[in-house]
Amino acid sequence: MLQEIRPAIVFIIALTLITGLAYPLAMTGIAGAIFPYQAQGSLIEKGGKVIGSALIGQEFADDRYFRGRPSATVAPDPKDSTKTVPAPYNAANSAGSNLGPTNKALVERVQGDVEKLKKENPSSAVPIDLVTTTASGLDPHISPAAALFQVPRVAKARGLSEDRVRTLVESQVEGRTLGFLGEPRVNVLALNIALDAAK
Repeated sequence: MLQEIRPAIVFIIALTLITGLAYPLAMTGIAGAIFPYQAQGSLIEKGGKVIGSALIGQEFADDRYFRGRPSATVAPDPKDSTKTVPAPYNAANSAGSNLGPTNKALVERVQGDVEKLKKENPSSAVPIDLVTTTASGLDPHISPAAALFQVPRVAKARGLSEDRVRTLVESQVEGRTLGFLGEPRVNVLALNIALDAAK
């Protein structure tokens, strides 16, 4: 009987070592050699300190900064572990809200966000990506329209002309990947860093 089981055991051990150890180590080494910036998480540094990642959004509450899309990520409630609390851009719990278009809580939140944004810029239509979350809840990008919508608020808070801020936004627009994949977009963290650097 041992003769019949031995090949299966050897096969399982061999596959475990190949697919669970050798392959991941080889891919990690190759990725680190060919794409070191991406392999380390596409981290963005400012003044020698890591301030974020180009791949994960973050929350900006100050009117002096552009804001990203809403995030539906949550974390355990410190007061009651059976409940969760909102934790925007929580990379440890990447997920969308999974609320459907007829869900009352979602409809009320979106309506509230639209009303708040209309007060911020009453002359423009509110871009959809400023009131809807992404599937991951971590998206660091917004559409150029969403960035341009925020120009009046940011310009006023910083005491800059709207034209100057608009030009800065347009300089930060990333085109389609390979010229045809995806949509033009603006990385909110990169835009805010460029905004801080503008004199």
